[in-house]
Amino acid sequence: MKSVKLVNVCPVLLSEDIVRTVDFYVEKLGFQYAKHYDKIENFAALYRDSIELIIIQSKFGKVESNTKRYGAGYDIYIDTDTVEGVDVVYQEFLSKGVTVLQEPRKTDYGCYEFVIEDIDGRQIGVGLIFSKETFFRESSFIE
Repeated sequence: MKSVKLVNVCPVLLSEDIVRTVDFYVEKLGFQYAKHYDKIENFAALYRDSIELIIIQSKFGKVESNTKRYGAGYDIYIDTDTVEGVDVVYQEFLSKGVTVLQEPRKTDYGCYEFVIEDIDGRQIGVGLIFSKETFFRESSFIE
């Protein structure tokens, strides 16, 4: 059997107001879009660099962040290409008035990251591993 490498993950996020959500990601977070508001499932694909997100119009229910609903966990985590890039993206988002929940910091698990909140209340971590020794201390990961 041929070996295939997985190359991307594309989170699917629900929105109570897809137009408002897509506008936020485009205007505040710098994404581009492919809108499909006229389909059976109203959705948009959002792109920035190698990131792809899908936003789908919910048909019922309330959209809540993982933290609000379950008490833990970001809803999305975005890696920068360098540790220094974390501060660059932080300043970009700050200048666009994005709600910052946590300023850039080094975590006890070896990442340098900050946390923002999107227009739907989702928490988005942005960061990168700065200490592989810490992050992969107890790991089955082999480089």
